[in-house]
Amino acid sequence: MGKAKYGNKKVQVDGITFDSEMEAKYYKYLRKLVTEGIVGYIELQPKFVLLEGFKKNGKTFRPITYNADFKVWYTDGHIEVVDVKGMITQQFELRRKLFEHRYPYELKLITYSKIDGGWITHDELKKARKARKQVKKVV
Repeated sequence: MGKAKYGNKKVQVDGITFDSEMEAKYYKYLRKLVTEGIVGYIELQPKFVLLEGFKKNGKTFRPITYNADFKVWYTDGHIEVVDVKGMITQQFELRRKLFEHRYPYELKLITYSKIDGGWITHDELKKARKARKQVKKVV
């Protein structure tokens, strides 16, 4: 397998190629939730149009799209769009804002942290790191 963006190695699971090992691990985690009856359906690489294409002054502008890693239908009826990220770029922040403005789904940015007990959102990770930093200052 070749390298994906940001130095990640592409990984294959169940004949599906993932852009990173972390993304493949999250897929395995979601599959486990399916067998437990928590998740009903998983869509891989769902595409969302953030801004339609248009023409202006004879020039054609292509649409701005966003491909998430997963769209997850839970058996309790709620839907999440999940992106597995090691780091968040400025470009992603803009796409996130456009997504949040346009779509009703919850967009979860997930990462894996052994120290924090496994799969965690980036917001939770920031809070945990801040708390650890505060404890270090006190000690």
